[in-house]
Amino acid sequence: MKKIFSFLLFLCFLSQITAQKPVIELGTADWGKGIKKLYIPEKLVAENNFIKNTPQNFDTPPTFDQIKEKLPQPFWKTKNDAILCYWKAWEIAFSNLHKVSPENGFVSPYIDAAFNGNIFMWDTAFMTLFGRYGSNAFNFQGSLDNFYSKQKPDGFICRQIYGTNGEDCFERYDPSSTGPNILPWSEWEYYTNFNDKARLAKVFPALLAYYNWFNLNRSWKDGTYYSTGWGCGMDNQPRLQNGYSVRWSNGQMSWIDTTLQEIFAARFLIKMAVELDRENDVKKLKEEVEYLTKFVNEKMWNEKLNFYTDAFKDGSLSNLQSIGSYWALLADVVPENRINQFISPLSDTKKFNRPHRVPTLSADSPDYNAEGGYWRGSVWAPTSYMVLRGLTQIHQDSLAHEIATNHFDNVLKVYTQTGTLFENYSPEKIQGNDRKNFVGWTGLTPIAVLFEYIFGIRADVPNNKIVWDVTLNDEFGVKQYPFGIDGTIDFYCKSRKDAKAMPQITVRSSKDFTLTLLWAGGKKDILIKGKKI
Repeated sequence: MKKIFSFLLFLCFLSQITAQKPVIELGTADWGKGIKKLYIPEKLVAENNFIKNTPQNFDTPPTFDQIKEKLPQPFWKTKNDAILCYWKAWEIAFSNLHKVSPENGFVSPYIDAAFNGNIFMWDTAFMTLFGRYGSNAFNFQGSLDNFYSKQKPDGFICRQIYGTNGEDCFERYDPSSTGPNILPWSEWEYYTNFNDKARLAKVFPALLAYYNWFNLNRSWKDGTYYSTGWGCGMDNQPRLQNGYSVRWSNGQMSWIDTTLQEIFAARFLIKMAVELDRENDVKKLKEEVEYLTKFVNEKMWNEKLNFYTDAFKDGSLSNLQSIGSYWALLADVVPENRINQFISPLSDTKKFNRPHRVPTLSADSPDYNAEGGYWRGSVWAPTSYMVLRGLTQIHQDSLAHEIATNHFDNVLKVYTQTGTLFENYSPEKIQGNDRKNFVGWTGLTPIAVLFEYIFGIRADVPNNKIVWDVTLNDEFGVKQYPFGIDGTIDFYCKSRKDAKAMPQITVRSSKDFTLTLLWAGGKKDILIKGKKI
């Protein structure tokens, strides 16, 4: 009788599973042969053509010496060390390129994180943000294709994948298995610089399927999101209450950076849907953006600190001020009447305005480490770049330029002393920390920060525009600046004695576009007519 009853229970269970039509896949090497995985399919994954791709290009990527002439060629008459640092960043970056192999099953040659031979999700996304400037020499954006090709039938993408065999480094329900979700940012930036709608259409289903997985598997009942120290990328930042592992536990906490990143990601997916005429696919995202924006401002704004912070299980707010809260700027959640309060710590010498800006932990925190302590005070290129882009988005250009100049100069001083770049930097000293020759995302500073904040050039190819915000009085410029899939531009600015004097510029372009020239004394829109360079 017991056997019959057990058999009937089994049939009942089987009928429930079958009704959801799960996908059954043989286990990976991590799980052991013969173990089966069950997935509840995400319909958008069926549109992910990266999964269907098979590696075609097994060629060895080019070396730096082979392609140097194809890269943008900056010059800065009074600061040649900055130009040397720029070239050093590219040289190291090209030493970290890898070809695909039959063993890892990747679909595109790629840049790795200069860490342990594996590919990392948010490292790679940040690397594409400077890699886009080298697109004429190597397809850095293709590095993300390897993550899309490993997407599971339910939409999951692991944050770290072995470079040897292409297997996930984490089981998907491990709270450290994925994130941060900034892939849509990278793809939108690529679209902004190249107007490649075909790629946008190709990546959209994979990005939305991953977003849906994240929403289903990383959110609490109140709609906020969680992660872990490893999952959020800031491994050892002391954000959790006692009793929880900083690195591995979600702490039953609403994570402010993860919640903001989901708002941020959703906004880009909505923009993509508009471009692709797929707005029906993102109706729920619009609702979530509205709901979470309200929730963050009502429940995660710490009135005592005038700062967004993590929320603990009981609803109380953390008093720790992390750089991760500044994702609020890019997520566009900060009301106008809170902007000045929220960004004031960036100018406060007791908080984030240290000799090297911007530390990842406020200096008045009891856990702040003047040497850096990894994510307990170190200055990291990706998070500093995130702050800069957020300030640009809210039109705080003066503060952005001030922070960018400070960060750039400190990284440059370390380069001048050591001849290389580091994984992170001390907030109090001219000192690089941890891994050296790190490019890796540290390439953001000598490349992307140089072009966008020191030289002040920011492109918007879909709208056929470029903003050139000239703050230097020196003679400077760049040749072979990429604009669109096949366009290039040469920028040249003469030296001047007064920052309020209109810059004397020369621009040669292979494409027509509108240039908005900004300087301390004014603004001018100029129509640039393209011709063959």
